Amino acid sequence: MNTKHEIIRCERCGKSMECKANAFTKCQCGKVPLNLNEMQYISENYEGCMCAGCLVELKEEYNSSLSASVQQ
Repeated sequence: MNTKHEIIRCERCGKSMECKANAFTKCQCGKVPLNLNEMQYISENYEGCMCAGCLVELKEEYNSSLSASVQQ
């Protein structure tokens, strides 16, 4: 496998992924749109890189918790 980017593990699920931090717009994490509140929620719980699947799940988790608190 000939790759220019580092192979890392997702901090949340442990799945291997190719990190393209030097080409953020081409990295899988750059494909998940996050607003400022979603990014803050994720950064309060995790420090490292995560796969797109985990970012989507955490985005949904944040928005679900926000919806639940509004309904109360």
